[in-house]
Amino acid sequence: MNSLVLLILGAVLFIAAYATYGAYLAKQWGISPDRKTPAHELYDGVDYVPTNRFVLLGHHFASIAGAGPIAGPIQAAIFGWLPVYLWIVIGSIFVGGVHDFGSLLASIRHKGKSIGEIIEANIGKTGKKLFNIFAWLTLILVVGAFTSITADAFAATPAAGTASVLFILIAIIFGEFVYRRNANLAVSTIVGVAVIFISIWIGFKYPFLQFSKETWQYILLVYVFFASVLPVWLLLQPRDYLNSFILYAMLIGGALGIIIMRPMLQLQAFKGFTVVTKAGPQYLFPILFVTVACGAISGFHSLVGSGTTAKQIDSEKDTQFVGYGAMLIEGLLAIVSLISVAYVAKAEGAPAVIFANGVSEFMSSFGIPREFGKVFITLAFSAFALTSLDTATRLARYIFQEYFESETGKTSWIADKYVATAITVVISYMLVTYGYQKIWPIFGSSNQLLAALALLALTAWFVKTGKNPTFTLVPMIWMFAVTLSATLLLMRNFYVAKNYLLVFLAVALFILAIILIIVTYNTLTNKKTGKNTNIKM
Repeated sequence: MNSLVLLILGAVLFIAAYATYGAYLAKQWGISPDRKTPAHELYDGVDYVPTNRFVLLGHHFASIAGAGPIAGPIQAAIFGWLPVYLWIVIGSIFVGGVHDFGSLLASIRHKGKSIGEIIEANIGKTGKKLFNIFAWLTLILVVGAFTSITADAFAATPAAGTASVLFILIAIIFGEFVYRRNANLAVSTIVGVAVIFISIWIGFKYPFLQFSKETWQYILLVYVFFASVLPVWLLLQPRDYLNSFILYAMLIGGALGIIIMRPMLQLQAFKGFTVVTKAGPQYLFPILFVTVACGAISGFHSLVGSGTTAKQIDSEKDTQFVGYGAMLIEGLLAIVSLISVAYVAKAEGAPAVIFANGVSEFMSSFGIPREFGKVFITLAFSAFALTSLDTATRLARYIFQEYFESETGKTSWIADKYVATAITVVISYMLVTYGYQKIWPIFGSSNQLLAALALLALTAWFVKTGKNPTFTLVPMIWMFAVTLSATLLLMRNFYVAKNYLLVFLAVALFILAIILIIVTYNTLTNKKTGKNTNIKM
């Protein structure tokens, strides 16, 4: 199979889906550019900030993408390229895109609050508390896993750590000039992107930040603390926006290389429903769908959309562009990732290494030196892992604060943003000591289960507001079938390996999800019969 066919077919299907299904969803959901968004209604200059749709697309895309659409498809390729490709395309259009678009819109209609707040409004306080506990645990796993991954990468490749620290400084300067000194966005972007690529060169030639893995862990945890509490315009938003151009360059470079080189896929199209690996037998259902993760759908996206992006939407008409559009772009990146591993029949090493080897090979077809290409792709991979890390910390802070908000709307000392962030960071560090290899399996399952719960919240909202819930109901049922099955398998595997801490986490997440399903069902059923469903917790 020629990889160019897969790339072009995927791009055509995604463009067509955006113009047809995405527009149809916008019409069905009543998107109105005349409705005032929370960014204007609740403007505070810190979290609620009206933002240019292209800047926000970059911020949102960089936040949701991270390393997920690269690592997921590459690891799932053990089943062959065909089932992975089909799930990326179908999942991005009908599951992930709907999930992201719906989560963003629902948050806008609920004053920019998180999915947990949306659940409270449509299911009840018990549902909100259950979801917030689940989401916070999942984000703690994200922070723990990505801190470990990023520290490993920075310790092994000082160029990546050096460039990433320079990125942070550039982002702060960019935010100051654009948002406080009213510098022209186009000019600032050109200068900012140019300086970023210069910093990559500096990191490559002069990697002056060389620390151990443990030292990088401490540095990263201090960084995410400040990223969580500083104004979004000063660090998080400009860093994600500028980093998105690196990801765009990587995506365009890989796609252009595939167009020029037209590599033939060496990987077998389908290897069977059960594949034996060093970790034991792997089953296509449900493991493939959980492993592809962000390449098709991710619960983390709903937290990003409802946690930070919804607070920055300038007009409701931008929700399709940012929410649905970003997921389709991510699907295209997942296809490039799949091609990079399918091009080499016996790909070995970590996903970042496989991806860097494949894409640098494609980029060499139009003159980019292969060794420089490998360094650039590795730097980009590390930079976006760090993006997911700081976004996850800020989201965990939001959810922690919401959970402890009082009935009067006032916050207690424990819900102070500095206290909430400190607790999140300290507990994350406790997980970091286990290493991402042990955290990743339970993170993958919980992340996809989180997506199912977000779809559950959206379905309840549509039922309550009298809209057709089919668009979220069908994907919700599918995702629950996949993720609950995967979580049960993990319980068994962890128990056999005598990893009882992870058994506990898997059981806790499974029980929380089941209870939330029951609470939602009872709420919607009793709503139809007029019974009171207010359950205190």
